[in-house]
Amino acid sequence: MYFGRVVGRVWSTAKDPRLDGQRLLVIQPLSPELESRGKQIICTDCVGAGTGELIYWVRGKEASFPFLPTEVPVDTTVVGIVDEVHLGIKNQEPKARNQKSGARSQKRC
Repeated sequence: MYFGRVVGRVWSTAKDPRLDGQRLLVIQPLSPELESRGKQIICTDCVGAGTGELIYWVRGKEASFPFLPTEVPVDTTVVGIVDEVHLGIKNQEPKARNQKSGARSQKRC
């Protein structure tokens, strides 16, 4: 699993029919210290993440597992929304609290 931040959405009318109804998000990968790392990627979303939220995502065949029994042609998927990150580094302020406030209802993938 990897950290990332949702920075946008992709809207596409021409796509593989197995992607119908799937949300596509633009994700900025982050290091464990929550610093930008690498190029932005496109991920499907099974948890209802929104712009600005800190998330974790998976890559590879496992990215399609949240959508089973439907076989969705994806290799990256957002699988969780992060509430807090504790790194155990001395003399450092907590760096990440999700920017959105309020309780989130759980959504089944």
